Amino acid sequence: MGTKKLVNIKLEPDTGIRAGPGEGASTPKKEGLRATLRRMNRPARRGTLASIAAELGVSRTTVSNAYNRPDQLSPELRDKILHVAAKLGYPGPDPMARSLRTRRAGAIGVLLTEELPYAFEDQASLEFVSGVSVSCGSMDASMLLIPAGVDDNPSADRPAQLVNQASVDGFIVYSVAGDDPYLAAVRNRGLPTVVCDQPAGAGDPFVGIDDREAIKPAIRTLVDAGHKRIGVLCIRLDRTPNNGPVSAERIEGAHMHVQRSRLLGILDVLEEAGIEQAPIVERHINNPQTAFDAAQELLSTHPELTAVACTTDSQALGVVRYAAEQGIDVPGQLSVTGFDGIPEAIDAHITTVRQPSKDKGLESGNMLAELIEQRLNDNPAKPAQRAETPTVLLETELIRGTSVAPPQ
Repeated sequence: MGTKKLVNIKLEPDTGIRAGPGEGASTPKKEGLRATLRRMNRPARRGTLASIAAELGVSRTTVSNAYNRPDQLSPELRDKILHVAAKLGYPGPDPMARSLRTRRAGAIGVLLTEELPYAFEDQASLEFVSGVSVSCGSMDASMLLIPAGVDDNPSADRPAQLVNQASVDGFIVYSVAGDDPYLAAVRNRGLPTVVCDQPAGAGDPFVGIDDREAIKPAIRTLVDAGHKRIGVLCIRLDRTPNNGPVSAERIEGAHMHVQRSRLLGILDVLEEAGIEQAPIVERHINNPQTAFDAAQELLSTHPELTAVACTTDSQALGVVRYAAEQGIDVPGQLSVTGFDGIPEAIDAHITTVRQPSKDKGLESGNMLAELIEQRLNDNPAKPAQRAETPTVLLETELIRGTSVAPPQ
């Protein structure tokens, strides 16, 4: 009789019974166990439009509408779809695919030629951004802040790089110089664009105020109180820095039109009152420390002044802080006016002009939404008849505080 060989019977997951040779034979294969382990470690498949639709017994279009056209569904059905989507791990439509299908990026760019922290520290800028965010909510879009900074000489390709990488449907340009390279880069994108504050009169859709006229009521409070020796503080007039006295030539050639207009408004009132000279000090950066430094420079160089007119509330607050440190009574020994109407200045009882910063943002966003919609509805084969460039000028209000009194 021949020698019998023992046969090992081994149960392996996923393969059932596998027979192998007995002692001395080759080792059984492990593919079945490995396959099982791979399946255990594989991430769970995410839900899809199809799987959500199948579970709920609705069409894929209905599921898609829950994300893209929620107004087409009842709130109850949409909530049910979103609940199942969350349970199945469906993250929502792919943003890139959606933008290709709808011709929308679902975002607007807000170009700030300030350092980014400034947008969250300066109250007027903060209110403006808040207004834009309200309009974003109504157009179901997100907001991309593009901080260009205050560099007067950026590298040749930086403006185009920063602007061109923004995946947006349009731009709001907030208070930039007329010759700013970032503004040029935005215009070169060819997307709907709204300019807020400056540059005005450059042919762009515009939202702002009449800065030259708006500041005059505050300056008249100083003149009416009897002040003749009035100094002025302003922030940057051009992209080229100037931290010091301001000449007539610098005002004339200024590319920051808001500050230029406010200075001209101040000088208009002083000229009407027969005041021929007023020292002006400029700061390139607008923050509490530079405002304090500007006040120190102006008042230490011209101790004869009885009043200071400021083109921003932040500078007026700097004057008040410097005066308090030096023991100068406001308004007994020094009167102060500001501009913007930020809460901190009003709480300090500074006479100022309130501008509607939040409304500026809201109007800019609404105007941009209309321009984006017009662009989407245009027939490429038939050039649209363009209406006159939209322009919105908002009203301002004089806020009388207690920072102005007759000179001693």
